[in-house]
Amino acid sequence: MPGISDRGVKMPASPIRKLVPLANQAKERGVKVYHLNIGQPDLPTPEVGIQAIRNIDRKILEYSPSEGIASLRQKLVGYYAKFNINVSAEEIIITTGGSEAVLFAFLACLDPGDEIIVPEPAYANYMAFAISAGAIIKTIPTTIEEGFSLPHVDKFEELITERTKGILICNPNNPTGYLYTQKEMNQIRDLVKKYDLFLFSDEVYREFCYTGAPYISAFHLEGIEDNVVLIDSVSKRYSECGIRIGALISKNKTVRDSVMKFCQARLSPPLIGQICAEASLDAPDDYLLNTYNEYVERRKFLIDGLNRIPGCYSPIPMGAFYTVAKLPVDDADKFCAWCLEHFEYEGQTVFMAPASGFYTTPGIGRNEVRIAYVLKKEDLANALIVLQKALEAYPERTI
Repeated sequence: MPGISDRGVKMPASPIRKLVPLANQAKERGVKVYHLNIGQPDLPTPEVGIQAIRNIDRKILEYSPSEGIASLRQKLVGYYAKFNINVSAEEIIITTGGSEAVLFAFLACLDPGDEIIVPEPAYANYMAFAISAGAIIKTIPTTIEEGFSLPHVDKFEELITERTKGILICNPNNPTGYLYTQKEMNQIRDLVKKYDLFLFSDEVYREFCYTGAPYISAFHLEGIEDNVVLIDSVSKRYSECGIRIGALISKNKTVRDSVMKFCQARLSPPLIGQICAEASLDAPDDYLLNTYNEYVERRKFLIDGLNRIPGCYSPIPMGAFYTVAKLPVDDADKFCAWCLEHFEYEGQTVFMAPASGFYTTPGIGRNEVRIAYVLKKEDLANALIVLQKALEAYPERTI
């Protein structure tokens, strides 16, 4: 039997999904599992999006253009303008989720062996997409003790070689919820300009910034307009993860022309998803306001609860709907698996994502987990109780 590729061997398993079989087995035993592991919001999709799908009157569900439906791209121009992101429809390419946007950005801009610098912890699939493109991710560690703020520019420059092609950021950040400051964004801009690098900027959580300070997009940084490749998705802001609609946005025509070749090779982004996404852009203002306010309340509730559990610590996330928390355990991978395999409290357990999967530097984050506060407060309250009981019962706890 022939062996699989080196690429297949190196491809990391998802830290978010790798424990799913254990969760399924727990459910089969009748245990209620609180899913804190994945960024799947429980809030409703905009009704206008649902109705657009229900009322499709087409006789043929045809291919859409490879770059996406023109009316959706034009409507997105108005959406981005609300955030002072000034782009044209021609600069927007619709993708099959934000994930495909990242993959196509890497395939279009990076050669095998090229390097990109990524602050860690980072969204685990970035590594998977880099491996798919033959690129190398060089991580720059941030720490929970410093709230995951960026290190000094010197730490970035230590990693830059003749093969360095870009910097990748996620702002607001998944998995930490960190929100980059103006000073940090200026630092990144200066590096991009000095070394003529790409800046891949994943901004899918822009609606969820909790500081009150103005939202800073990579497109707000002056002097690097042609270097920026912006990644976006409707999945999180409209609770539409399943329609698989994202976008890649760049003012660099050469980049767009290259990306379009990959778009043409995969033919078409999802037609029905685009119909839903376009309609969702007409959701009433109170939809996003209510969503925002709900996450603000959940964030406070979760962080307060976590930091009251002996031995637990989480900084206050300033964006997205995730936090990385330190637990009083030596190995969070083992603890998360143990919670699903061997523990229940009043017929309940918790499913968290071990944070080690969001780091590439060996040994970092072993006692950390990523928690998504995408459940209603009643469920979060129960999950916090279960987590505390699990830590009290865990035979390998450290306190």
